[in-house]
Formats: sequence, structure tokens, C-alpha cells
Amino acid sequence: MIIEKIAAELSVQPAQVSAAVTLLDEGATVPFIARYRKEATKGLDDAQLRTLAQRLGYLREMQERKGVILKSIEEQGKLTDELAKQISLVENKTELEDLYLPYKPKRRTKGQIAKEAGLEPLADALLANPNLDPSQEARTFVDSTKGVDDEKAALDGAKYILMERFAEDAQLLQKVRKHLKANAHITSKVIDGKEKEGAKYGDYFDHSEKLMNAPSHRALAMFRGRNEGVLQVSLNADPEKDEGDRSSYCETIIADHNDLQFANRPADAFLQGVVQWTWRVKIQLHMETELFGTLRERAEEEAIQVFAKNLNDLLMAAPAGAKVTMGLDPGLRTGVKVAIVDATGKVVATNTIFPHAPQNQWDKSIRTLASMCKQYKVQLVSIGNGTGSRETDKLVAELIKANPDFGLKKIMVSEAGASVYSASELASKELPDMDVSLRGAVSIARRLQDPLAELVKIEPKAIGVGQYQHDVSQSLLGKSLEAVIEDCVNAVGVDVNTASPALLSHVSGLNKTLAQNIVAFRDQHGAFNNRSVLKKVERLGPKAFQQAAGFLRIVDGDNPLDASAVHPEAYPVVKDIVDTAKCAVNDLIGNSDLLKTLSPDNFINEEFGLPTVTDIIKELDKPGRDPRPEFKTAEFKEGVDTINDLKPGMILEGVVSNVANFGAFVDVGVHQDGLVHISAMTNKFISDPREVVKAGDIVKVKVLEVDAGRKRISFTMRLDDDTQSAQGAFGNNKPNRNAGKGGAKPQRDNRNKDKSQPANSAMGNAFADAFAKAKTK
Repeated sequence: MIIEKIAAELSVQPAQVSAAVTLLDEGATVPFIARYRKEATKGLDDAQLRTLAQRLGYLREMQERKGVILKSIEEQGKLTDELAKQISLVENKTELEDLYLPYKPKRRTKGQIAKEAGLEPLADALLANPNLDPSQEARTFVDSTKGVDDEKAALDGAKYILMERFAEDAQLLQKVRKHLKANAHITSKVIDGKEKEGAKYGDYFDHSEKLMNAPSHRALAMFRGRNEGVLQVSLNADPEKDEGDRSSYCETIIADHNDLQFANRPADAFLQGVVQWTWRVKIQLHMETELFGTLRERAEEEAIQVFAKNLNDLLMAAPAGAKVTMGLDPGLRTGVKVAIVDATGKVVATNTIFPHAPQNQWDKSIRTLASMCKQYKVQLVSIGNGTGSRETDKLVAELIKANPDFGLKKIMVSEAGASVYSASELASKELPDMDVSLRGAVSIARRLQDPLAELVKIEPKAIGVGQYQHDVSQSLLGKSLEAVIEDCVNAVGVDVNTASPALLSHVSGLNKTLAQNIVAFRDQHGAFNNRSVLKKVERLGPKAFQQAAGFLRIVDGDNPLDASAVHPEAYPVVKDIVDTAKCAVNDLIGNSDLLKTLSPDNFINEEFGLPTVTDIIKELDKPGRDPRPEFKTAEFKEGVDTINDLKPGMILEGVVSNVANFGAFVDVGVHQDGLVHISAMTNKFISDPREVVKAGDIVKVKVLEVDAGRKRISFTMRLDDDTQSAQGAFGNNKPNRNAGKGGAKPQRDNRNKDKSQPANSAMGNAFADAFAKAKTK
């Protein structure tokens, strides 16, 4: 049943899902299955496999939970065939728990106490016949020995029995839940006296919007404000009613479900009170907790997806390549840390210069850098974008101008996480005799050469491309980011003779222990000459070799195929191709004209089908090809160094540093990222900023508005936009509460609408949320 359900969700055949599940259960990784088991899964890609694995875990957990619930109800002697069937057919955990609610062991409740006192017949009688007089009926149940001292106590007991019965009705809960999902609002108000302390949550001091439409960033902002004691957040089940009206349509749903029609009969007032109390005391709080939990879960999922996509873009950014690189970690009072790494990333020199105040050793610093560049034949200068970066950028510009024969090129890179790496255990092992302050410069140099190889050494959460990353489930975030790293590392492939343990540990089939063992073997025996030697590494058994071998590259080894993505198990297919082509492997690799003459169908056998053979021929054409884009750099505008230098109308080149659901942050070299709201990205409608940009992209932006006091910058990528129309971009952004009540509807940008936001303050909430956590450089 699980296989069929997942197949339907993915719109694929059950046989494909079954094959993938078998491989996953056997310990195969997603990258391995996606690349080397296409015949088995009939071409499921890595995205489908990730979703499949996630759903498989969820459905198996639910299946296990069903077993526990069925056993519990059966032990109580209350399991019927109908209930067992309902439980077996339920498709989500919420509905499953609804069914279990009446049978779930719980603390002794008022309803249970009332039942023990013999008051259930009274409750049943009044519910069945509202024409009965409640007081008269209650007299016969008064019994002080059972704790029922008078008629009021008897009726209260009956009320508690009915309240619990109604509140544990799975069908009723579904009806109420459906209504609330369609109509309820989430509201937030500032707690008295917290206005100043919680100023960054100003847009939520009196905020209301449809619960199920609340975007991830706003929902997480409200929940964070509540956790910090600034906001009171609640569920408004009836947003169309005036605040003084305490009645709820949910009470009507409860009454209708139980066939209660109030017509001034003797028991109607009692039953109406039961309905009101059921909603206000039992179901309302239950639903608020549940629906807020669902909203938070969805918001966290979206936030994690944002982080994962941004991390993927950073890891897959274009590498500058194997060039001698100087890394500069800018600083003012403490000086600029300098590190030079050779083409392989090995540190060959370090230094510290003091070009800025208070030392002001400008000319001496240029001479020092020039001497180092000349001695080590530096080709690239990588400048961290932290404090003092623009001043250091000017220093390097003068260095280049004074030494044109060096052929230097300067690039500013994100230094996010460099300090975390510097103080890490990994850094102390890699650079044991180096001062912590200089390790950051090494990281800045290496991440220009190969962002993937360097960034995998840093805890993903320290890279700072997340949206409310500290507010989401850290375990789910960790799993998601690990999956991203695994996919990126294996998509690019790893040179086993140069890779760090950190990079190797993310290769399919390997872990930290095996990665360390590979490096130890390499250090002891020298470079690997072929993939087969990997089998000699301690604890690297046949299964790990099968999973890892295709992703590990050996350049200039004994077998040219070891430098490609062709898996060793498929080398016999290459031999058949070579025999047919009547040439050596080296003559076949890269020979596009010859390879085009070969038909993949001629090399299919029982073990390898058309997808694998086709992949092999493509790989022979361009062995070990890097899927990452070509390396490009952004040019920051001279004279624009701080936020105070920005003026509306300026057109600047910058780098996309982060992408959120509401827009993209762009670094133009002023130590503070600016926001391009989704509505200012393009002239056509888009629902996701990633349709236009991704982290690391170089873009041109126009300055719309600058608020230096609050460190907020508004950009547009529509360079023909009039800056006059952007005035008020930082204004308060509350949905128009008159909309839908016959009042004025919010005016909206007719090109690309953020559907909940008025145009004249389209960036208000985005700024309030985003800049609360945006990185100040």
C-alpha cells in the first residue's frame, strides 16, 4: 500500500518505487541510485528519490503508529471491525490521532469522574430529548455519597460528559478543522509595555491575515515574537465578527453535527451551554495548537527549502580553478590577514599588514603585497567582504594599478563562516601551526579556487544563507542540508588524491571514519594510482567501494577511466566499445566524432541497459565534466563604499548573497545587503524569486530607497523603474483590514503582485522580517 501511494504521489510506476525502496533499504545512497541504477528505477532522478525517501519514512512511521493504536484499543476491548477499517484507511497522522482520541489513555477527567458518579444516563437523556426539564431530571441523580450534592452538580457532570464526547468525535473535528483552514485568521498584538523592546516586530503589533495564506517568513516572525515575549499570537475563528461578539460559527458546526436545534425547549439552554463550552474550552484551544503547529511545520519546511536551495547555489558556484591565490581577511585596527595558497590549495605564505587606521601603513602594505605576489606568482586576489573590505579592495586596486605586469585579478567573496572554520577542530588539524586569525585568510583564498571543496568544511548553518534558520527544527534542517551537500559533492565528483577528509566524507558510501582512513592511506602510501587500490583502505569494504567508486576521481592514474564518472563495474562495457571502435581508450576519450558514430543499443547486455550505456558514451565524450558554471566576477562601483554613499537612482553591479521567498538580497559592496523585493525583479509575474536569480548570481540593480539609520536598502532589477514611485518602500505593511468588508481594496503592483501586500509598502513586512536577521557585514 505504501509503494502504491508513493507511486501515485510521484506520478510514476509502482515498480519504480519498489526498486528504489529495495535499493535504499540495502543501504544505497540517493546519488548512487540516481546515477548508476537507472535501469532498476527506470530513470528516477535525485529530486524524486529524495521525495520518495522522505515519504517512505513518514508513511512507515504512520504504519507503525497505526499498529500501536490498534493494539491499544484492542487491549481495551473496544476495537470494532469498522474502527479498525477506519484506522487502516486514514492517510495522515492528524486524522489518525483524531480517531484514537476517545481511546487514548489520559488523566482522570471531569467527564470520567461524572461517568463514575453514574451521570451518563442523565447526559444521554437530555441530549436525546430536549423537551425534558433538566432540573427535574437531575434530581434523581443527586447522591452525596458519589459526590453529586445537588442538581447543579449533576447537570455540570452531564455537561462535562457531553463536552468530552463532542470534543473527541473525529468526524466533528474534521468539519471544524476544514472550516478553520478555509476561514480562520492568525492575529498578533503587541504585549503592553513591549513596544520599544520589540520594535523590530512593529509590523505585527496589530496584524491579522488568513491563517493558511500566511507566508513562511511572516509566520516565523510572529512565532519568534511570541517566543520572545513581545507578541500575543492567537487564532481568530471568526474574523468577520466584531471583537465584542464571542459567538462562533464553529458552535453552529458542533450543534448541527449533533442534530441540535435550539427552539426554547426546556433542555435547549443546557445543551446550548454544552456546545459553547465544548468550543471555547475544548476544541478551540485544541485547534489553535494543532493549526499553529501545522502552520509552523509548513513555514519551517519552506524556510528549510529556502536554505537548501541557497546552499546548493553557493556550493555549485563557479570555481576560479587551480590558480595561485592570495586571500585577504580584512580588518581595520587588527590589520589585514594575508595568506597565499598554490594551485592545489597548499599554504605557501602568510602575513599581516596594517594599511588602515590607526597604523595607516598604506604604502608599506602595498609594497609587502607586491613582493609576495611577485615571489609566488599570484594570479588571483580573494578579498573577504567583512569589515574593512572596501578599504582593502581600494588597496588591492592600487596594487594592481602599480603592477600591471603581475596580471592580477581581484574578487570579493563572502567570508561567511570563515571565522567558524578558523576555530574548528578541522582547521586545527589542517593548519596546526598557524594562528587562528590567519586561517580565515586561507579559507577565503581556497573558497575562491573551489567553493564546494572549502564550504563543506563549515557547518552549513554558519554560512548564513537561511531564512529564520534558528527558528526551525534543527534536526530537519541538518538532514536537509546534509542531503544538499551530498548531492552537490557527488554531482561534481572528488579528486581522491587532493580532497580533504571533510570533502571525502560527503561522497556516496563514505563517512568521516572512511574519509580519514583514505587520507591516512594516501599519506602513508602516496597517491592512489587507480580505483582498485581503494579496496586496500581500512574498513572500505565492497559495499562502500560500490557506492563511492564512481564519484572518486584519479587524475593521471593507471587507467584513464578512473578520472571519469564511469563506474568500475561498467568498465567491461567500455572495453566492448573500444573493441568495436578499434582504438585505444585514450584515443576514444574526447573523440566526439568517433563517439557519435556508435549506437548505444549495440552495447546493451543483461546487466547494463540503454540509460547506463548512453551515460557512458556521454562521459567518454567529456570525461569528468564539471556541472558548475563558468567563473565570473562582479565589479563594485568605485566611490560607493558605505550605505551613506548610496543615492536613489544609482545603477550598481552586485552579487546575490541570499534568496528568500519574498525577494533576493544583493551585496553591492557597502557592508549591508539590500533587498530586491519579488515585485521589483521583473516585468512579468513570478511566484518564486528563483525563477530569476540564485545565490551567487551577478546582477545589475537600481537603488530605490535608502534608510541608513535602520540599515535598509531597497533595490530594483527593473532598471527603468522610477525611484519616485518607490517612496515609502519601508512603510508599515499591514493587510488592508477593510478589504472584504465593503471598504477600499488594497492597491497592488499590476506587474508582479505579492498578493497580501499593498504596493506602496510592498517591501515593508519583508524588510521588517528579513533585516531582523540579515547579516550586517
